[in-house]
Amino acid sequence: MSAKSIMIQGTASDVGKSMICTALCRIFSDDGLRVVPFKSQNMALNSFVTEDGGEIGRAQGVQAEAARVVATTDMNPILLKPKQDMVSEVIVHGKHFLNMDAKSYRNQFVQEAMPIVEKSVRTLQNTYDVIVLEGAGSPAEINLKDRDIANMRMAHLADAAVVLVADIDRGGVFASIIGTLALLDDAERARVKGLIINKFRGMRELLDDGIEWVERETGIPVLGVVPYVDVNIEAEDSLALSALRFKKPKPGEFPVDVAMIRLPRISNFTDIDPFFDEPEVGVRLIGNVTELGTPDLLILPGTKSTMDDLAWLKAQGFEQAIANLRARGTKIIGICGGFQMLGEVLLDPDAVEGNGESAQGLGLLPMETVFVGDKKTVQMSGTRGHAILTGYEIHLGRTKILRDEVSPFLQLADGRVDGAVSADEQVIGTYFHGIFHNRTFTRQLVNEMRTKKGLATLPSEVKSDAERREDAYNMLASHVRANLDMEKIYDMLKIEVNG
Repeated sequence: MSAKSIMIQGTASDVGKSMICTALCRIFSDDGLRVVPFKSQNMALNSFVTEDGGEIGRAQGVQAEAARVVATTDMNPILLKPKQDMVSEVIVHGKHFLNMDAKSYRNQFVQEAMPIVEKSVRTLQNTYDVIVLEGAGSPAEINLKDRDIANMRMAHLADAAVVLVADIDRGGVFASIIGTLALLDDAERARVKGLIINKFRGMRELLDDGIEWVERETGIPVLGVVPYVDVNIEAEDSLALSALRFKKPKPGEFPVDVAMIRLPRISNFTDIDPFFDEPEVGVRLIGNVTELGTPDLLILPGTKSTMDDLAWLKAQGFEQAIANLRARGTKIIGICGGFQMLGEVLLDPDAVEGNGESAQGLGLLPMETVFVGDKKTVQMSGTRGHAILTGYEIHLGRTKILRDEVSPFLQLADGRVDGAVSADEQVIGTYFHGIFHNRTFTRQLVNEMRTKKGLATLPSEVKSDAERREDAYNMLASHVRANLDMEKIYDMLKIEVNG
């Protein structure tokens, strides 16, 4: 057998390709098809750890869950994680391959990647009914097209029908569609079978004349106009992180104030997503020490370069500011790289993080971290008290406690321990990404802060993260199905669906 393929490409980055792919994965699954997501090459700040310890783009992990299949590295064989200016970690089939600058990657590695990518596509074609491919950026970047392995080259390889998505919210939607099509060659343009106008706000009828003109000029049908929807599904890139700035609460707007430092090389920032669901909690992203204020909870997030971001933190004046917050009673939680920064010393003898120098940490927990080349990527669970907490680890450092004045954060199933908690439980460090997605733990944390401020506690029973994600997938699928011509999509794919 050979799966049918549909590829969602965009007129630009952040037009909603990932969301449309996620919705289609759930819609196809609901309609009884075995569906799988695929993105040949992904550049992402957020990643997902598969059951066998492979690291892929978070979007493909989310899409796999929406498709009701187990995520594998074939769904995203090449992952690029920005590490330094113009340098990324190249991850091949879930494992660290090398660090490479953009020019070397484009000139040397791209052609080597094609056999890797093709093997993954063929594996998926022989296993599933439908592949939902996601493009990257725009297929019309004329300065990059000769080495682009994420867009039309993938469409040709998978014999995919391409649907072009344009974001009307940013303006110029018709120009972006026409301009993109104009920059495609004849074979590429022939693959574009449909258009989607995404993130629409306003009266649908006002678009009719423009849609008729686009269809007449291009000969390509507009498959739907999808209204803007704010759905609680994890994002993967820095554009989504920038969008969170617009959710920034005003001082005193919420009774509970949660702040996260926006490190220059921040990664897995979706760790804070659950706080947006907590009643009466405001979440602030802090890029400057003058914005810090006196939050109830300060989060030091993960980073792709702990040593560089620690140096930035100190240069910005955060070191003293964080010490002052600790003295004033702010709870401080460090995750992964943020956890490492909370220690006393960080050592890089093999120049894994940079030039091999050591650094003094923030000194809030008595521990030492040594960076090693063996990257740890694994799904994990552990217990804290009677609660079982789940998460995933992605890190190079190995951390040891120097003095017994702290206790472990988690007792792991394999007998090891994770993290550290200060004697007064005011400072916590953990390697567990996704720790706040354990919703009962997060609600307890919020209630602890509420009690400290003399506020009534919230109910301790909360809907689990898995239940919330299912609700989000179903809501998104229903929203997209209602606004897309799925009959045309199935005709395009030559698939018959009962009912």
